[in-house]
Amino acid sequence: MAPGAVTPAEAATPAPAKAVPVAVNPAQAALDASIARFVAANPKSGELHELATSSMPGGNTRTQLHASPFPMCMRSGKDYQVTSEDGVTYTDFVGELTAAVFGHSHPLIIESMIKALTTVGINLGATIAQEHVHAAAMCERFSLDRIRFTNCGTEANLHALAGARAFTGKRKVVVFSGGYHGGVLMFSGGEPAVNNVDRDDFIVAKFNDIESAQAAIRQEGVAAVLIEGMQGGPGAVPGKPEFLKAIEAAAKEAGVVFILDEVMTSRVAPGGLAELHGLKPDMKSFGKYLGGGLAFGAFGGRADIMATYDPRPSSTSTTFLTHHGTFNNNTLAMYVGHVGLTQIYTPEACTEFNAMGVKWLSDLAEVTKGTKMCFTGVGTVLGSHFTAEGLQTIERETPEDWTLKELFWFEMMEDNFWITRRGSIALCMGTPESELQRFVGCVEAFLKRHASLVSL
Repeated sequence: MAPGAVTPAEAATPAPAKAVPVAVNPAQAALDASIARFVAANPKSGELHELATSSMPGGNTRTQLHASPFPMCMRSGKDYQVTSEDGVTYTDFVGELTAAVFGHSHPLIIESMIKALTTVGINLGATIAQEHVHAAAMCERFSLDRIRFTNCGTEANLHALAGARAFTGKRKVVVFSGGYHGGVLMFSGGEPAVNNVDRDDFIVAKFNDIESAQAAIRQEGVAAVLIEGMQGGPGAVPGKPEFLKAIEAAAKEAGVVFILDEVMTSRVAPGGLAELHGLKPDMKSFGKYLGGGLAFGAFGGRADIMATYDPRPSSTSTTFLTHHGTFNNNTLAMYVGHVGLTQIYTPEACTEFNAMGVKWLSDLAEVTKGTKMCFTGVGTVLGSHFTAEGLQTIERETPEDWTLKELFWFEMMEDNFWITRRGSIALCMGTPESELQRFVGCVEAFLKRHASLVSL
């Protein structure tokens, strides 16, 4: 065969196909790089997470804190900062999802806790004088006739709903898409979560949609309407004042109990979000910081509705609901919570603190103009968002670019800011103005660094 000639077998063999280059998503590539840096910078957190998976499913006991490739593990907190197991100190913008309004080492909180431990005890298995003291202070501050304590905001909402149902003799409850009222009262995507209680008893209306809310409230068999004045789950999305007032009016007209979930929003004004918008709910639920940073919840409101929980024979209610809970009146929360409310987060301190948040939100709005990013919120509780339209005002659950949200989360950690993976922020008292402005600068730098990904 002549040199260079092709054999019949070779002639029958097809030429190898040329490799087609795989398109690389720039946002995903940037995220992958940030994750790699995170893993390299936080080996101790990674090790501790792996160890935790041997005793807890997923390695944690609080789903909100899980993140891939592994959650950050914090070692300590002081004032407005937290320090990781890898020795990195962050400005704390998680703020324990609004519960850490006092920061992590306020001297009055520590003093009150030690005093209660050494002079009263942890739990006495009886009523204590301090529970009335804290109850009276909360009733005055938040315009309540009566109040009862629980261990968390979830319990508070469950008991508020039970009271409304007993009072009205009805079962249905109007809630709103995107609403979160506790681990068994979630309505993301317009449906009750799989693990919700009483799933068939909820009517899910659209948030910030007056017609949808009114139609739902006017249905037969509705006992209550339960709403957050600012939805925490979708990222601090405020209810429009006219929307909230319309709900109040529709509920009153229909004889439906209006329950305002103030678990996250009681901190946004001296009398909570209700005071901010001039609302007069029949019932309110509370939690978070009102236990001084300890496990705490409460529900209260009109005396005639709360009478359903009055165990005395002389009660004016024809229905009696039991309300048990070993730690409902635990001494630490009663003492520490009262000190926090009356000596630290006074009406004056609350007003000044939230004014700082309003200015900060305005500064952030300025640097995010013309991008897919925006911030929403009320007072010192904010949420960051990335949408295709770059909406500067988000009014309800909105599809978001989670690749950009996660990229932002990882890169803000590199700038030593600790925020939630979903982008929610809750300031701690004592956070310096310089740190707020440093964050504004880091947001601006992030948007410039990734201009091709975030520009409209």
